[in-house]
Amino acid sequence: MTFLIKLLVWLLRIVVFIGLFGLAIKNSGPMELRFFLDQAWTAPISVVILAVFAIGVGVGLTMALGVFLNPRRKRDTGSA
Repeated sequence: MTFLIKLLVWLLRIVVFIGLFGLAIKNSGPMELRFFLDQAWTAPISVVILAVFAIGVGVGLTMALGVFLNPRRKRDTGSA
């Protein structure tokens, strides 16, 4: 039974991957990002989406870094 579930999960992953890959191929046209002082950056839409996702992951991990690096305080049990 577990083999069947694992097989179905892998088939679903393959279908999702092929669907997203096809979407990325169809949306590979150039996109121009305009910045201040008349600067512009032209790149495929899929690259822009990947860059924005990577920046979001970086910001999220940076914000969570304090939680991971903050040492835990030991609770005082009150025994004197």
